[in-house]
Amino acid sequence: MIGEETMTSKERVLKLFRREETDRPACFSGMGNATTEGLNQLGYRFAQVHLDAGQMAETAATTHKLFGFDCCVLPFDLCVEAEALGCEINTYPHSEDLLYPTIKEKVIHSEEEMDLSIPADLLSRGRVPLMKEAIGLARKDVGGEAPIGSYVLGPFTLAGQVMELNDLLKLSFKKPDKVGALMEKLSEAIIQVARAYEEAGVDYLTVREMGATSDVLSPRVFKSLILPHLKVIFEKVKVPSVVHICGKTNDIVGFMMESGADAISVDQKNDVAESRKKLGEDALIFGNYDPYNVLVAGTPEQVRQTVRTCLDDGVSAVWPGCDIWPTVPAENFRAMMDEVKRYKKS
Repeated sequence: MIGEETMTSKERVLKLFRREETDRPACFSGMGNATTEGLNQLGYRFAQVHLDAGQMAETAATTHKLFGFDCCVLPFDLCVEAEALGCEINTYPHSEDLLYPTIKEKVIHSEEEMDLSIPADLLSRGRVPLMKEAIGLARKDVGGEAPIGSYVLGPFTLAGQVMELNDLLKLSFKKPDKVGALMEKLSEAIIQVARAYEEAGVDYLTVREMGATSDVLSPRVFKSLILPHLKVIFEKVKVPSVVHICGKTNDIVGFMMESGADAISVDQKNDVAESRKKLGEDALIFGNYDPYNVLVAGTPEQVRQTVRTCLDDGVSAVWPGCDIWPTVPAENFRAMMDEVKRYKKS
């Protein structure tokens, strides 16, 4: 029998961040979760919703309206900050395919160009104004019942957007001071964008530092190069916050908590039972189902089993390991939400 819901999604998620009791586990995300189901209902093309505040807000709201997902999150791509910093992006505006905007031309092409200046009019550049409008529209539409979420990139991940990733990785070991100086400037830009999103009305923010995974950086490098900048950012974020890192994270979950974020987000490579044991019962750990191989490519029963495993392992909220790919079958999304409502800890 499905338990009775006594809270709105917004009440549930905000209580979770305050570590208060909720009527059931929250099932939400801090990353993109637009679906073709929602796009088709609205008659919008995916390529176009990145460029229109109204379409972006409406599309983001459909995942809550159609499936009861406990959030409304926008944007859907990773290029907003890099574009505002001067990168040229390709949005594939006429494509009928599910293509995300990508960086077409970076602003740093050599080590000498790493002395980047943050534009004084950063918040007026690129799609930052569009994002502020979209957040406001989403808040008017579903903000009374669903929390409005958004995200910014972490400084290392953003550095990998504005310069060649291979150069960044090499310099991280050869000249960490130079990379650190760039990350300090990028952190300033990230804080400005985060504040703009807060003023526009977001209820929570995720800092996506995906590039700083233990798959490419050792815990020692993470502590010395990444953690200090994350601390600076989270000191300035006023709304509830989440730090997300992809890949292997069991060796750095302690540092992720030290960053000052209210919660940590880990993907399916993380052993959540081990992380829970390491961090204790009070830590907010969001995760950690595979958003493609399970939610999109799996069967409804695989989705249900995965949700139960996540909760049995100790996640504080059922949350995807990354963006939800738009072609997620409706029956799988509904199975996930239904299983969360049915779940009772054994």
